[in-house]
Amino acid sequence: MRIISADSAAAILDDQFNVVTHVASVSVLVEPPYREPLFRIVEPIFRQVEEGFDIIVHEAELCRNLLDKMKADVVHLDMSLDGLSIEELSPVELVNRRSSKVARQNILKILPRLRKVASEIKRLHGVDMLAIGKESVPVRIAELTAGAEAILFACQKVLLEKKPILLGLPLKCQPTIYANRVYLHSLIEGEHDVKSFGVDVQGILTKIKMIETLNPIARGFRALKIEPLSN
Repeated sequence: MRIISADSAAAILDDQFNVVTHVASVSVLVEPPYREPLFRIVEPIFRQVEEGFDIIVHEAELCRNLLDKMKADVVHLDMSLDGLSIEELSPVELVNRRSSKVARQNILKILPRLRKVASEIKRLHGVDMLAIGKESVPVRIAELTAGAEAILFACQKVLLEKKPILLGLPLKCQPTIYANRVYLHSLIEGEHDVKSFGVDVQGILTKIKMIETLNPIARGFRALKIEPLSN
């Protein structure tokens, strides 16, 4: 089964390790054995955290855009509603969910746009978009892909603005640089062979310095301090 999924990952943090800005969104195509992406669409977003919930709509649109290029059997969206079809999701269904009132209100705000995208995908490609969330391995691969690409976007920003950035990485992952690639390997149990990467086509990795640290206020998360070599 070929699966398209999407996620947004990595965030610029302030000095107190609070999330300030989301960095990257991606959509990926994954196929057996579901260990890394086969194809991707990636975008830098640099969106303030207060606008974060709208990112889900953008992720759905990226899935639609990837479906225009590559065939898949189903779409997994990073939205935890027991794998319900987005096209069939209704306000009544949401009210019956056990999610928090704030979460329901946020979903209701974006539901018309989400259902529109899901309906377009179903009509044009005959594919369902499912609200499966972090239970999906392809969503995890999208998360790692977005995180790896976000490292490169953050490096570009550091070189442009000539000041350091503290970048928070996705949950339980290990960054590794090999040649012109940034890898993120999953550290979650049962995912030792799940990974993704970003390719440095501009040679920016040779111009920056990265120091890895644990996030002291969010257990299981790591961060990178990225700064220009000239500093």
